[in-house]
Amino acid sequence: MTLPDLNNLPAPARAEELRRCCGSSAWVAALNQQFPFEDAETLYKVATHIWNSLSEADWREAFTHHPKIGDVGALREKFASTSTWAEGEQGAVRQASEETLQALAAGNEAYEQRFGYIFIVCATGKSAAEMLALLQARLPNPPEAEIRVAAAEQDKITRIRLEKLLAA
Repeated sequence: MTLPDLNNLPAPARAEELRRCCGSSAWVAALNQQFPFEDAETLYKVATHIWNSLSEADWREAFTHHPKIGDVGALREKFASTSTWAEGEQGAVRQASEETLQALAAGNEAYEQRFGYIFIVCATGKSAAEMLALLQARLPNPPEAEIRVAAAEQDKITRIRLEKLLAA
């Protein structure tokens, strides 16, 4: 899809496309109101600006639209509309050792218990071991700092998905 294609979609159809990039209803609604865009860079900047202006509850809503790192079953079932993108983003997990996968599962559980949401990381280009190291490094963060780190990771994921949407 090109930017002119996205610009010309009826608002409800465009909202569905945007929801594939970020699961926050507030983000989708606010960004959808800003169309049309002259160029992709402006779209990306406005998308980030809107994201950063949202509440923690909006960020947490977006996090629920991601499978846990390495959860292939969830990729296929719950996240069918973004599964191709998520599988590509988490592709390195498929080559991980059983030990690394078990450590990721345990780390995800500890993270979710500590912070109340799944571990969010922009997985594109990262190995399972790198993601595990990031998870372990972020576990000691204070909750008020970690939510900001997770939100920044979501913003990176959203940017990549917007780029993929416009490249499709």
